[in-house]
Amino acid sequence: MSYYVYAIYSPALNSIYIGQTGNIKKRFNDHNKGYSKYTSKANDWTLVYSEECTSRANALKREKQLKSAKGREFVWSNVPNK
Repeated sequence: MSYYVYAIYSPALNSIYIGQTGNIKKRFNDHNKGYSKYTSKANDWTLVYSEECTSRANALKREKQLKSAKGREFVWSNVPNK
């Protein structure tokens, strides 16, 4: 099974959210439907970055890297018209 690390962006909040999942389409839809506490404040999330990982352990490791200062800088560089 593949796992994904992803970053979504909300123009309304000017905020990014970084996470990991086994089903990126479902998880992305859940964010826009308000099923996640952090992302429920907006419904205009767009996918700005995704990366496939071979295991959940690798996805969690990469998620941690993207949540670091350098990782967030990288994610923000993928946000269009920020």
